[in-house]
Amino acid sequence: EKVCPVGCIDFTQAAQEFTIHAGAILLATGYELTPTAAKEEYGAGQLPNVVSGLLIERLLAPTGPYGHVLRPSDGKEPDSIAYVQCAGSRDKSLGIEYCSRICCMYAIKQAMLLSGALPLADITIYYMDIRTFGKGYEQFYQNARAMGIEFVKGKVARINEDDDHNPVLRVELIDDGSRVVERQHDLIVLSVGMVPAYNPQKLYSVPIAGDDGFVKIPAPNLSPSVTDRPGIFVSGAAAGPMDIVDSIVLAGAAAAETAAYLEENRRQFPSNGRPAITKKETELAYA
Repeated sequence: EKVCPVGCIDFTQAAQEFTIHAGAILLATGYELTPTAAKEEYGAGQLPNVVSGLLIERLLAPTGPYGHVLRPSDGKEPDSIAYVQCAGSRDKSLGIEYCSRICCMYAIKQAMLLSGALPLADITIYYMDIRTFGKGYEQFYQNARAMGIEFVKGKVARINEDDDHNPVLRVELIDDGSRVVERQHDLIVLSVGMVPAYNPQKLYSVPIAGDDGFVKIPAPNLSPSVTDRPGIFVSGAAAGPMDIVDSIVLAGAAAAETAAYLEENRRQFPSNGRPAITKKETELAYA
């Protein structure tokens, strides 16, 4: 039975549609993660000790469910942990050919935290390219190497498991003459990527950029939050994959562009303040 002791919640409420008349629209629809089970050859969803970076983030959190990093199959503290990069990005077979930008950095961050939580554990990151694009990010990567985290350039072909549910990955070692080997680990973490959370074309007729599904920005270097539709702006990962720092910067740009647009329309229509976009473009229906 649903009960609110102070009567703040009305559990009898039903969904309803209503209209908002606005002078501008700011799309901040966020993102979704590539499904962990997207690549069947990696065994996620079937192999219990092949997990996503989001699960490791939860296990590393001070408020995590166990207070320790434990592998799902038997609750054991892993002695060997491997990260598989580009497990949901830069992959034609998934239709996600772009780089998600955040994967290298969150894998390196988690690896450093795991090194502190499990000092005796061996931590390996299998990568195609390490992309440390932001300010101070390259030094962060070098610090991880200095801590003893192993970086192996190679493309993981598939992941199986042995009789004890230890993941065994098959990988081509690029820096070792493209030699193909199999390596066993206690736990494997898939660095999944970012995909759009929403298609703005359905309601707002805002163009998307090619096949990636993110909002198209005509002049990303000059006006990174301005879309092709007057009065409709974009912020954060709705425009493309980005980390927290870039999301904050773009949010500021979007707020400035939106305010400038509203002010310009107020000057053009001082009597009623109506913007230069039609009523149809500014009606939002929520369910």
